Amino acid sequence: MFKMTSTALALCAAFSTSAFAGGMDDLVQLDVLDGGVTKRGTYMGAIRLTLSEGWKTYWRAPGDAGIPPEIDWSKSQNVGEVSITWPAPHVFDQNGLRSIGYKNQLVLPVEITPKRSGEPVRLRGEVAFGVCKDVCVPGNLDFDHRLDATAARNPAIAAAMAQRPYSKREAGVKSATCRLSPTADGLKIEARIAMPSAGGPEVLVFEPGNPQLWASEAQTRRQGNTLIATSELVNNSGGTFALDRSEMRITVLGSKHAVDILGCTPS
Repeated sequence: MFKMTSTALALCAAFSTSAFAGGMDDLVQLDVLDGGVTKRGTYMGAIRLTLSEGWKTYWRAPGDAGIPPEIDWSKSQNVGEVSITWPAPHVFDQNGLRSIGYKNQLVLPVEITPKRSGEPVRLRGEVAFGVCKDVCVPGNLDFDHRLDATAARNPAIAAAMAQRPYSKREAGVKSATCRLSPTADGLKIEARIAMPSAGGPEVLVFEPGNPQLWASEAQTRRQGNTLIATSELVNNSGGTFALDRSEMRITVLGSKHAVDILGCTPS
């Protein structure tokens, strides 16, 4: 974990606003998009980050170098549950490090369940994120937007929703198992996923479901219709831990599509 952190910091040594002569407004534009009200009575919207040409931002699991977007909704009004749909990201290789994210634009669909049905919903808060090109810059941008209940279907939101990873059923996943074994620093995890290829060299990402746990970059290989991936899980605090396999989220990123798998069974 410390090696990963120091490497990422070395790559992003310019992770300060002084690394870029202009301000954040010259790099990123933030918009809140309206998508109207669903038949369930929820509001559809999206956070859109439009980046300057050639810049990229990051996915929720950004890889070896990068920081994931974090959204603070605490100042919002009449907002209950918030459900975020992450479009399938791209894999970038830079200076020997792998990062995962989006280039030029990120549209992040959100579905809002209001606390009080029929009353207006106001989204107000802040997005913290990182952007990189030749240098890396951290950013914070505020948003304040009252969602329009009469808005029509938004093509940008629809396009982002269409880019979501496939479900297990859609991807033809037959089974997903995880084998655990102890290491000097934590646990080694080996996943075996019975599924057709997602296309090209497949990248697999482990997300343990516990913010205190970190997963190293997975090594993947195929045996026919079985994708095999190994990674090491480490506790950020350095202590021992137990892993709940049902909370393990596995994402397979391929050239044809991505696949989202929640939970794996013992093998």
